[in-house]
Amino acid sequence: MIFSADIEKICAYCEHGKPILGTEDIICSKKGLVKAHGHCSKFLYTPLRRTPPKPYTPDFKGLDLPDLDD
Repeated sequence: MIFSADIEKICAYCEHGKPILGTEDIICSKKGLVKAHGHCSKFLYTPLRRTPPKPYTPDFKGLDLPDLDD
């Protein structure tokens, strides 16, 4: 869930951080250059910073499907 109380506090999800393209570092307006998985006491969660997980792709290889050629 996006808004659960046990959100992982990492700089990549913080309002104060901006990602640096091509790296996993964050420019924080409070702390400067930090790692994306770090955190500090100024953490302010922003749900729009999260990337959703990839959707589940079902495996149809084991199914025995009838031919639909009539």
